Amino acid sequence: EWLIAEGKAYPAFDTPEELDAKRKAAIAEKTQYRYDRAALQLTEAERVERMRRGDPHVVRIQTPDEAVGFTDEVLGEVSFAAGEVDDFIIRKRDGFPTYHFAVVVDDALMGVTHVLRGQEHLNNTPRHIVIQRALGFPTPVYAHMPLIFNAKGAKMSKRERDAAAREAAKAAGWADKGGESPTEAIEDNVFRAWLADKKLQLDAEDLEALAGALGLTLPEVSVEDFRGAGYLPEVITNYIALLGWTPSKNDDGSDREKFDMAFLAGDFDIARIGRTNARFDRVKLSSFNQDAIAAMDDETFARRWRAWAERYDPGMIGVLGDCWALGCHAARPRCKTLAGVLGFALVSDAEIEFEEKAVAKALRKGEPNGLAVLGEIRPVLAGLEDWSPEPIEAAIASFCEGRGLGMGKAAQPLRVAVTGGTVSPGLGETLALVGRQSTLARIDRCLGEVGAEAG
Repeated sequence: EWLIAEGKAYPAFDTPEELDAKRKAAIAEKTQYRYDRAALQLTEAERVERMRRGDPHVVRIQTPDEAVGFTDEVLGEVSFAAGEVDDFIIRKRDGFPTYHFAVVVDDALMGVTHVLRGQEHLNNTPRHIVIQRALGFPTPVYAHMPLIFNAKGAKMSKRERDAAAREAAKAAGWADKGGESPTEAIEDNVFRAWLADKKLQLDAEDLEALAGALGLTLPEVSVEDFRGAGYLPEVITNYIALLGWTPSKNDDGSDREKFDMAFLAGDFDIARIGRTNARFDRVKLSSFNQDAIAAMDDETFARRWRAWAERYDPGMIGVLGDCWALGCHAARPRCKTLAGVLGFALVSDAEIEFEEKAVAKALRKGEPNGLAVLGEIRPVLAGLEDWSPEPIEAAIASFCEGRGLGMGKAAQPLRVAVTGGTVSPGLGETLALVGRQSTLARIDRCLGEVGAEAG
């Protein structure tokens, strides 16, 4: 009301149909649409009378016919030419303020001195400055930071998860099955609509259920996504800080990449924020996380891993049970995140899948081949009294020495039989974590299934 009384804003009674027609005309003429101030053809008295009468209207700010410029702490001097900012709406027809008006008033009343935001908001800034000047508010310091893009070169967004799931569902042929949902968590009609409309998004729980049904790992986007995927909070903070900002160099003049929160708090400077958009590299983040885990001692890792498991995978604690300390010692040097660690020890014997390449290399090749070695070493393991890492490894080493075999000739077939692949923690730790009964059961299953295929 004060802005209207001061002649800095005015009610506009254009109908949506009238505005739409003008926008279409601008498109046809290949010009950018800007409001033409048609409302100002009415006298001030007529505008006030119609507003008091309750005629449907919006309120528009009257933008000065001059350039709007400001100094951006990242981009430098920025200027928008006269006429580039039209008389935009600050209160809608339903009486609610627009974002532009509300955020300016809110920031001013809270005493905000610095506004740091992504460069996609740059075009909003002249509008905010126009309102600030009209209301007599000070203009805060602005810094428009580079955006963060995903591996495909698009801005990171929570829609990535829906897009990945939709692409996987279509690739798996679910779009050709009459829109039938692959999970009971999502109704068929909801699934059909979601498949057909890229703008629709599933609830987080439904999306997770769908990913599980499709065997899909969704890309992490939100903080909770990354925490659930087992990334350490301090690593995420460290990595994100590097996306568009350059820390000071190490004492020897080399570039610095890894640092803690205390360093970041002391070293951060707006002047070292770059202008170029950054790309989120999940491989590099994973490497950072793996290095941070490897640098922990067993006690710290056990505490952090247990805290993560209590929130995201409580069943794992029960499965490992008394082997928790052993599991931590085995997992820490090799895991990239806190999730998906020691999977071979957490599934049933029947769920182990023997990798085709691992079977071909470790079980079918050589003389004697791995299957034969596996069959010979089984009774040695079955007769072992102490089922702990050191005695297990000693028994395997003794077996190999007695047969004149290299350690790998027995170790790799055992790994394939017990874990499904050729990569695992130390063999003694691996078998100890799986347990005597399951180890022997998996060897028997491997000999039966792979041996039958070979025969």
